[in-house]
Amino acid sequence: MIRQLTEQDHQQVLQLIGKKPAENLFIIGDLEAYGYDSDIQQLYGEFQDEQLIALLLNYDHMYVMYAEGTYDVEGFARIVNTDEQLLGLSGMYDILTSLYPLIEKTPKRSGKMHYAKCTALIGEAPPHRFTIRKTTVEDIPQHRALLQQIPEFANSTTTEEQMIRTIENQTGRTYALWEDNQIVSVVSTAAENLQSAMIVGVATHPDYVKRGYATALLYKMCEELLEEDKVVCLFYDNPKAGKIYERIGFEPIGYWGMHNF
Repeated sequence: MIRQLTEQDHQQVLQLIGKKPAENLFIIGDLEAYGYDSDIQQLYGEFQDEQLIALLLNYDHMYVMYAEGTYDVEGFARIVNTDEQLLGLSGMYDILTSLYPLIEKTPKRSGKMHYAKCTALIGEAPPHRFTIRKTTVEDIPQHRALLQQIPEFANSTTTEEQMIRTIENQTGRTYALWEDNQIVSVVSTAAENLQSAMIVGVATHPDYVKRGYATALLYKMCEELLEEDKVVCLFYDNPKAGKIYERIGFEPIGYWGMHNF
């Protein structure tokens, strides 16, 4: 049986997703932010013998699927297919493989990314003689200026207002490395919640690459998050980048699938 969940189901929800905070980072974060009684968010669950076994989160027409074992694929597909404003469907790839073929809308873009998590760092922090500190609202113009000089971030639609909101709402943070009186490398988080956080926006100015700056920042960021008892997660599609992440303690946990409509 699938039904929409309410606050009364919260303990069962936590029991299901709390065992895998990395895999459920987005569901956990959105529940913390918006709860069960929101105009832009609904959470559906499947029960077997009164036990919750699967979840489908709808956040503003962006769906995230999670299940333990087999689940009612046709039932969850019906929920997604009735959304005429469907924008996305994502989740751990092995969970989505049976659901994707039943989605009636043709995606504009599909893909899967390597997904990794870190629960403990390996080795010691890389030695450095430069300044690393957490960015503030006043640093955002420099942060954006750096990203605009890097091809993979140059077309980002993220505004300064959104970056300010992330800092103020504490749903993300950024560490920056300073050299020559400017920000030359950054590492950020997104979707932070009480149990996990996603590493995003790893970037270094083209004139300062291959100096270990991003690795030093990443180590510093992970160190802080782990001290807060958070699992650190990240996506990557470059195997070379994956080797760097593994060297400091990240371990692969599968693939993250994404359909964008």
